[in-house]
Amino acid sequence: MTLGSSLLAAVPDLHHAFFSREGGVSKGLYESLNGGLGSNDDPAHVVENRRRMAERLDVTPQRFLTAFQIHSPDVAVATQPWDTASRPRVDAMVTKIPGLAIGVTAADCGPVLFVDPKARVIGAAHAGWKGAFGGVLENTIAEMERLGANRGDIIAAIGPLIRQSSYEVGAEFVTRFVQADSINTKFFVPSSREDHAMFDLASYIKHRLEQANILIIDDVRVDTYSDERFFSYRRSVHRKEKDYGRNIHAIVLAR
Repeated sequence: MTLGSSLLAAVPDLHHAFFSREGGVSKGLYESLNGGLGSNDDPAHVVENRRRMAERLDVTPQRFLTAFQIHSPDVAVATQPWDTASRPRVDAMVTKIPGLAIGVTAADCGPVLFVDPKARVIGAAHAGWKGAFGGVLENTIAEMERLGANRGDIIAAIGPLIRQSSYEVGAEFVTRFVQADSINTKFFVPSSREDHAMFDLASYIKHRLEQANILIIDDVRVDTYSDERFFSYRRSVHRKEKDYGRNIHAIVLAR
């Protein structure tokens, strides 16, 4: 099962997918479409799952690219396939190469897919709070512009992520955001626990996009924590599970 953005789906010769955990071969904690190369799942199962995702986007597995994500603001430009050992340590990718799918893995963090339909440039960003706070969205847009995109034409789609009703944070987290910009106060509401708050990551991502003059924004409005069709790191921690699967969200220009 995949989700899609109606705005991205309307773009000619573009394929994208926010993949759920359904439709794969993994077992147990990873059931079933686990795409996480960094998980402790059977590597053969992960390879088959990623093959199925690549097929869904009409590319070969070799042209279905993800990075070694480190919660950074860093972006790579994809010009050709890379293997697992040589994948860049970044949290976003951009490309203008048709038939080269770029994707991000997430299990509560915010996946954001981008396209400039006129310039035929795409991007994919892994925007957890660290990445979004540190500028990964703005850096992705800037790299797209270097490939010929115009930010006034860029469409951005926010995928499944942990939503405010599920995302409790401590006082030090709130302080970090509010000290950086007082407007960030609006992304928090009180929690039932003292000195805690509920954080609206999706709205924060949308705010950062709007501040970067990206005004065509979609949001699939799915909570990875409460919706068990998706892997969730926080849910796995609360259940004291030993590991967790990763969702993949990807985009490709058709050849």
